[in-house]
Amino acid sequence: MNRRRFIAGAALAAMSSATRAQIFGPRPITMIVPYAPGGTGEILGRLMAEEMEKILGHNIIVDLRPGAGGNIGAEYVAKSAKPDGHTFLLAASSLATSVSLMNLRFDPRKDLAPVAGIAAIPNLLVVSAKSPYKTLVDLVNAGRRDPKALTYGSSGPGTGSHLAGALFSAVANVPMTHVPYKGSGAVYPDLIAGRIAMLFDVMGSALSQVQGGRVRALAITSSRRSPALREVPTIAESYPGYEFVTWFGFFAPAATPPEAIANLEQATAAALKTPAMKERLEQLVAEPIPVPAREFEKYFEKDVERWASLVRAGKIQRIE
Repeated sequence: MNRRRFIAGAALAAMSSATRAQIFGPRPITMIVPYAPGGTGEILGRLMAEEMEKILGHNIIVDLRPGAGGNIGAEYVAKSAKPDGHTFLLAASSLATSVSLMNLRFDPRKDLAPVAGIAAIPNLLVVSAKSPYKTLVDLVNAGRRDPKALTYGSSGPGTGSHLAGALFSAVANVPMTHVPYKGSGAVYPDLIAGRIAMLFDVMGSALSQVQGGRVRALAITSSRRSPALREVPTIAESYPGYEFVTWFGFFAPAATPPEAIANLEQATAAALKTPAMKERLEQLVAEPIPVPAREFEKYFEKDVERWASLVRAGKIQRIE
């Protein structure tokens, strides 16, 4: 399959936009975004669709199908969408974690074909601006004194905001209670009011809340500090080895023709180089990940194995 993709990609590189458009025929292309409206997934998906339309010379419809940590939309692409190149999936890192953590009715490794990587975005651990917790140490000490003190909101079971917290609970050895919501935006009113203690949110959306003075950032989940918030430490500075980012990438049904996958791969790479996408990814404090399908596939498989090993070691519990 990789060899076929390489050959198809080389041929497509020389094609005009008109010829590329012929690959898909007259029907529009549909991008399935399996996340709630207003979140980073939808924002990123619509921006990519807009830029990819210009490159492909073909309409791209963004179809939101949220639920089950992104697995409802992913299952639709894996099992129900025709593998003709007209439907592809914007997935996040929850696609990799779900392999080990949830009971799926499809196998992302067999039923989906990686198309291209987009970017990875770190999370911020935020508390209310009125919270008594001023540092990560304050927060952990409070959790150890009172096992019921630390509640954390999330976008739902199996999402990045849930797993970033579960991983922190395991690494810091501090009890935390998970409170799922329907999207991270729904968490903020309760967080700001102090009804829950904290939230791990993708930096793109959390940063505006921090800058608006409504919440306080205690730590960032990436391996290094962010230029946007240099004063905010990484969790790894206190708990070596902790790292969590929410990556985004495109997948297609496994039987999709290699030439269609190669076309989408090249359109993704070109879109990421446009001024509009560069500016937006910079605003999201995004980090690069492998874009080409073959390299992105390795990146995805490595993440699948990382979470599988955490489950085997008993550091993360399955979501039943």
